[in-house]
Formats: sequence, C-alpha cells, structure tokens
Amino acid sequence: MYLDFHTHAFHPKIAAKAVEHLNSHYGITCQCTGVMDDLVRRIKKAGLDKMVVLCAATSAAQVIPANNFALSLKAAHPDAIPFGTIHPDFDDWENQLARLKARGIKGLKLHPDFQGFKLDEERLLPIIEAAQDDFVMLLHIGDKLPPEDNPSCPYKLAKLIKQFPKARFVAAHFGGYHHWSHALDALIGKNVYIDTSSSLDFIDDNTLSAIMKKHPHEKILFGSDYPLYSPDKEITKLKKRLKLSASKLEMFLSNGAELLGLK
Repeated sequence: MYLDFHTHAFHPKIAAKAVEHLNSHYGITCQCTGVMDDLVRRIKKAGLDKMVVLCAATSAAQVIPANNFALSLKAAHPDAIPFGTIHPDFDDWENQLARLKARGIKGLKLHPDFQGFKLDEERLLPIIEAAQDDFVMLLHIGDKLPPEDNPSCPYKLAKLIKQFPKARFVAAHFGGYHHWSHALDALIGKNVYIDTSSSLDFIDDNTLSAIMKKHPHEKILFGSDYPLYSPDKEITKLKKRLKLSASKLEMFLSNGAELLGLK
C-alpha cells in the first residue's frame, strides 16, 4: 500500500484562508486548494492508495472541533487516514485520547510553532507518555529560527526520543525544516522516522546525501505536504533528487503503511 504520509485538508469554508496563511508563513505559493476533493484527485493521479491527513489545534478551544473534523474525514473518505490533535492547554486530554483511540484514529499531529508551545515543555510529557502506545506522533520540526529560539528544533525532539524510547515519532521535513544540519547532529540515524515533505526545494545536495547515508531507509516516509505541494510532482522530484530505483521509491511509499500496521 502506497501512502502520502503528510497532507493537510481543511473545511471548504476555511480552506482559502488556511492556504493564504501557509503562503504568508512560508513565503511560497501553495500549489493546491486544500480541500478534500482536490486532495483525493491528486492522490489518485500520483498512483497512491491512501493519505495521512493532518491537523493541529492552534489553541485548547480548537482541540475538539479539529478532532471532530478528523473523525468526519474518516467517515466520509475511505482513502483518508486522519490524525487527531491535542494541545497541552487542553485539560481534558486524557478523555480526548480515549475518544480518538475508540474511533480508530492511529496518530496525532503536533506543530509547536503554530500551536504556541515548546516541544520540550514538561507539561507535554504526560500526554506523550499516555499516547505512545496507541498513536504515531508526527511532529513539525524546524524553521528558520535558531534552535534555541525554535519551539520544535531537532534537539528538543532528541530529548523526547531518549525519554520515550517506545514512542513512534515522525520528524517531518527530513528531520527539521531548514534545520537539516542540526537534524544530522541530533536525529538522523536515531530511533525516529522522518518524512520527505517540504524539503526538496531547499536542502542542498551534500546535506541530503548525508541524511540518506546515515538514516535507515525503512524509517523514511514519503510526504508531499499538500496543499503546499502536489503529491505527483513531489514523487517525481524525489526520484530525480535521490536518483531512486523503482524498488527504493516503492519502499519510501510503503513504509508508512508498515508503520501504521496497514495491509
């Protein structure tokens, strides 16, 4: 089974605003609309079977609505594998995790930069401890701030990996968006999955080669970061940048299904 392990979709009423926010934050122009019909069409065009759909509650008040949306996607779109979300300011997180588990949600998305907390905050630790057995945790890592100022730098995730060796963490963006040298120092080659999203246009050849040599290939997941990029174009770009054989590309496309226990 071939997966895009890193996509986002929004309710049609807010999709345009969400895409505008992404354009502004990252200084790029999203290639896609951010609505499910467009995402499904592009997934099929890319020859993929399913996609992980991510959302991250930007405040405690958004946890339940965001998870409601994730559950609605699961019910309406058999090709979607929505991840839930949690926020350390949300007091009833234990019941929310139980709710997501009972409804068959397999993962959580955390984006400290957008959610307004640091990945190494003590208040996050009980949530990770409670979630680690039931959920894959995909985390946005890195940005243009230096590590000491960045809420989600590779070093902060490295601390969590040491504290929670059983947890299944996915470090997005080859281990750290614009933090690839720090990812090589702190994460690459360690007990963590990485995805390929939102990196290929920015990472230099030497750093990309070093990551590919050091990190286990069974822990690399294809991700497009839709709607920023279109899955079919990202697959083509990945093949070209890494000079991938058909079998190696198949591995990266299918590793996500293995991680989630899908057949």
